[in-house]
Amino acid sequence: MKLIYKVEDKPQFHQLVIFAFQQLLAIMAATIAVPLIIKNGMNTAAALFGAGVGTLVYVAFTRKKSPVFLGSSFAFIGSMSAAFAGATTVAAGYVGLIIGAAFAGLVYVVIALFIERIGVDWVNRIMPPVVIGPTVAIIGLSLAANAVGDLQTSSLTGARTQFAVLVGIIALIGVMLASTYGKSYAKMIPFIIGILAGYIVAAILTFIGVQTGYEPMQILNYQPIVDLFANGVSFSTFFKIPDFTFVTALEGIKDIDFGYIGTIAVAYIPVSFVVFAEHIADHKNISSIIERDLLKDPGLDRTLLGDGVGSMVGAFFGGCPNTTYGESVACVAITKNASVLTIIGAALECILISFFTPFVTFISTIPACVMGGVCMALYGFIAVSGLKMVQKIDLDHNKNLFVISSILISGIGGLSLSFGKITITSVACALILGIIVNKLLSKEPENTEENQ
Repeated sequence: MKLIYKVEDKPQFHQLVIFAFQQLLAIMAATIAVPLIIKNGMNTAAALFGAGVGTLVYVAFTRKKSPVFLGSSFAFIGSMSAAFAGATTVAAGYVGLIIGAAFAGLVYVVIALFIERIGVDWVNRIMPPVVIGPTVAIIGLSLAANAVGDLQTSSLTGARTQFAVLVGIIALIGVMLASTYGKSYAKMIPFIIGILAGYIVAAILTFIGVQTGYEPMQILNYQPIVDLFANGVSFSTFFKIPDFTFVTALEGIKDIDFGYIGTIAVAYIPVSFVVFAEHIADHKNISSIIERDLLKDPGLDRTLLGDGVGSMVGAFFGGCPNTTYGESVACVAITKNASVLTIIGAALECILISFFTPFVTFISTIPACVMGGVCMALYGFIAVSGLKMVQKIDLDHNKNLFVISSILISGIGGLSLSFGKITITSVACALILGIIVNKLLSKEPENTEENQ
């Protein structure tokens, strides 16, 4: 893939602001979804702030060599729920969120120190392209149902309507046309163009639907904006310090004990090992896009440290452990913009807008169907990136066919395992199964060079 901007390139400032905003839009929905799912008063603005700060930490640890954004991790949703379920007060639950993220981050630190000593060659032996390729594809395919579900949904009524599908498809087509046929600048901002196209059509349909009383056409929900200005306009209407997790946690320190800390450890630490596998898959994927092996330079130890410490810092402010985002990787692939300055700019914008209430509120009005259409492109590119890794593998050998098929079928089928409050995700299960099958069949007589 020929990149327009390489990792170390520096776009002009006015371009950088727009490119960074596009990255922000790509990760926004998923980042704020986690606190909305957990509830318990968790603040979406704080989650955005935590994601921005966590990303800056990651960029620092990786020496500005890895163009990936860190956002709220869905893998820890069960762990976060367990933190609140085991707490005597909500404030104590916030303490649990910070302690849990510290446990998860420490797992990454320990693994990073281990890798620093023994190197990363073992990773390529355990997870060659025949394993990692279909696993990356599964990361995208496993999100397909989310994208299609959003594509059909009206944000105003919550119903699935043909007009929502129309709006989502227009957003998707906007992305595709801008990326494929757009002039130089349009090619760099296809997601902004797609979202704007979908938003405008949604606004027109909603206006007609409201005027005629035809509910299926009512797509856009402006109520959050109305509520924001319901009590008049003041300084606090525009600028508000997010409800940071550590502030609420200060009230709950007195309510925790060693038993609760043990519960948190059991809820978070095992999940960290699962996310470690996905961390490798994400970095293998971005490495193939930028044509540089990030596991060697800056090194898997540094990407893990950046992810782990960034996750701890992010949770300290926003409550959510962070992780590298496939949406961010896909955005790099589609726009061909791998400039780390774009990632830094997105992180800074994320921090700034977390204080600017009207902007956060406006972003929340982007219809689900619009983001569903855009995410069809994002998730599709993740899947295709994985399939591209499979291109050079000899599929005439049964071993390769069995490894790839076991990963694809288990991943698409949604195979996951739960042990109490600990869940091994479908992506992790597919990867583990692929590693096992690959090793079991490794003695088959064949030209192994295709699998290295």
